[in-house]
Amino acid sequence: MAIKDRISLGMSLPHRSPDAIDVEDVRRVAQRAEALGFRDLWVTENTLDHVNCFDPVVVLTYAAAVTSKIRVGASVVVMAVHSPLMIAHQWATLDYVSNGRAILGVGLGRDHHYRQFEVPEAGKVTRFREELALIKALWTQDRVTCRGRFYHLDNEPMHPKPVQKPHPPIWMGVSHPNAVRRAASLADGWMGSGGSSIAQFGQSVPILKASLAAAGRDPENFPISKRIFMAVDERPEVARRELDRWFTEVYHNPAGTDASGIHGTPEQVRARLEEVVAMGANHLLLNPVSRYPEQLEALAEVVGLK
Repeated sequence: MAIKDRISLGMSLPHRSPDAIDVEDVRRVAQRAEALGFRDLWVTENTLDHVNCFDPVVVLTYAAAVTSKIRVGASVVVMAVHSPLMIAHQWATLDYVSNGRAILGVGLGRDHHYRQFEVPEAGKVTRFREELALIKALWTQDRVTCRGRFYHLDNEPMHPKPVQKPHPPIWMGVSHPNAVRRAASLADGWMGSGGSSIAQFGQSVPILKASLAAAGRDPENFPISKRIFMAVDERPEVARRELDRWFTEVYHNPAGTDASGIHGTPEQVRARLEEVVAMGANHLLLNPVSRYPEQLEALAEVVGLK
């Protein structure tokens, strides 16, 4: 049975690269991924970056405008560097203009985010929980009053409301066990980050499923995903070279080429994806790192979408 018959599949938009990104490739990938039957399109958020990276809301709005049914998501938006009021309004608007296709992935961020944006790290988990609750309230309540440690609102409205009810799905990422457990209680889905290893994903899934069960949630109906940076070519050395360049120049982590990414011939790539599915993934985000339209076609064949 083809991979596409057992799990949902997402495709990364061209949005982060050591090379200039052709916006025409963004359009082609978005429209072709929709035609092939991919479920969703994804980007990351990397504001102060040493490589080219598009703003997630801008590029997803563009992708939504040139498609009609495929979903659009970011994994993840770093909550600490934004006002939750702005996140709530931007993503409600994106959901509204896309007619209910937005997926918001959120995360705590890393040490450099707090340094670059001059945000104090003290109480960051408490602030994250407060921000998440405030976003959901702004999406679902006519007027919001908040008396929190970090945020204060007094009977404030926000419009438009999202199309999706009760609200757009909120996913969480990262593989720290505490974050995984937090996702089980607060999120509508979880995605292992592209920079984390496939082995880490395998270790995180049992923690997530146990935490979901403890919270009275069905692990089988909860999206469990992994972003996988990929390169496929009939010449395996070419595929490995392309992926190694990505992990070396973008992540400064050449070891990630083999630990976190998947590369090789179509047969080799399919076998490795099957291993990730066997670990418990019911959704995979396939993330080519170059030759985007060509790689989209190759990966669609690998998973059985063409």
